[in-house]
Formats: sequence, C-alpha cells, structure tokens
Amino acid sequence: MIVAMDHVRPQATVESALRDSDGGLSDAENAAKHGVAVKTIRRWRRVYQRQGRPRGQTHTAVACPRCDDASLDSEAYAELLGWYLGDGHISRGRGRVFNLHVVNDAKYVDDNARLADLMARVKPGGRPHSRSAPGCVITTASWIHWPCLFPQHGPGRKHDRPIILEDWQRTIVETHPGPFLRGLFHSDGSRVKNWARRPVAGEPKTYSYPRWQFVNASADIRELCCWALDLVDIPWRQSNVRVISVSRREAVARLDDLIGLKS
Repeated sequence: MIVAMDHVRPQATVESALRDSDGGLSDAENAAKHGVAVKTIRRWRRVYQRQGRPRGQTHTAVACPRCDDASLDSEAYAELLGWYLGDGHISRGRGRVFNLHVVNDAKYVDDNARLADLMARVKPGGRPHSRSAPGCVITTASWIHWPCLFPQHGPGRKHDRPIILEDWQRTIVETHPGPFLRGLFHSDGSRVKNWARRPVAGEPKTYSYPRWQFVNASADIRELCCWALDLVDIPWRQSNVRVISVSRREAVARLDDLIGLKS
C-alpha cells in the first residue's frame, strides 16, 4: 500500500519557496526568507523542478503477513527459513528497521542470486542487496517486520538459545518440506564423496559413493532438519554430535531430486 508522508517542512513552505525560485529569487535569499538551509532550496529545485517528482514524500509500506494478515509466499518463506536457521541473522538498522542477512560461500553464484530472489518474494517490492566479504557473499534485505517472520531472532548465537518453530511456521514447513530442506542443506550442508574398501575375490576394492551431510552446532536446528527429512521419508542418521548424514544410495538420490545441487 502507498502511504503519504508529510514533508519534513510544511508543504506550504515548499510551495512558497518554489514559487519564489520560479520568480527569480536567489537561493540564499529564498533560504533566509523560509528559514531553511541553502542546500535545502537547491534540493527542492532539483527534485521538484528539474526532475519533476511530485511534491511531498511517499514510500511503499509493505504489509506484514503476521501483523496485517498480508499474503505470504509460503514456499519461498520455507526455503528462506532454512537459510536463516543455517547461516542467517537479523541485525537492528536505523529507527525501527531490521536487516536480514544471509552469508553464503561466494563460489555458489546461483544460490546467492536465489537468496536475493527469495527475500524479494517474502517481502514483495523489497530490494535485497549483496556485498562481498572474504570468501563469501552477504545478501541483505531491510524491513521492520523481519522479527515478526523470524521470531527465533534474539540475542546471542543460535546454538546458545532455544530455537523452536511456532505453530504457523511448522504448518508452512509441513506443506513445503523440500524448500525448507533446500535452505538448510544449501546453507549448512554439503554433498561429499565417501569411500569404503571391501575384499572382492580376495582382492581389496575401493568403492566411492555420495553422501549429504548437515552440520550445525544447535541441537534444536539439527532436530528440525531430521523432522523435515522424516516428512519426506528420507532416512538419516547422526554421524557425530553435530552432523546429520543421508547416506543410503536411494536416499541421496531422493534428496538430490528434492533440493538440487549447490551451485
């Protein structure tokens, strides 16, 4: 929805200053007459006279699915939730604004582009941006409602505090377990080659096979990963205290089809 905002100066002041500018009054005299800075007069002339923008300020306020019962792209949200739980965090911006950041390896160009698309789908009209850091890309979008959509946000590291999905989030994941798993495995997971040596006809033979692994320090997030795998009937096992593995040939193939390879 479009929300009209009062100008930082009364609209009558802006209109009077523009009329005087049209009448030939110098910027310095105009500024003194209207009690504003010279640079303000110059900005008004630039924005309203030369660029022809409408007078007064407007901005597009994106309604919140939680606060305002706005629509939500639940499939995109399920995947973005997985990314957030894996390698995302929310920081406080200016005023009431919050910034959602997701960090990902720079070599996965398609995934980084997809992240920006997911954020724009969850916040319609949003303009996510990316910046490079050593070895990685950080994709960010700003919105006052990110904590509404990610109530797991809080102080400290995720593995140092409880991470529990609300009922409405669980319903979305139950509807879209594949995208949720894609977010988890593409953020904190990897597809690796394992090998085993077996004797065949008395001779040692080496076999290699693929395996998906999800690695996270939070027991709650690992449990959510296992729950989502159960939803799609993909067998898993806990390889060690922080690693969930999908190793059976048919299970790996099923997960490949469901979430695709990292790219």
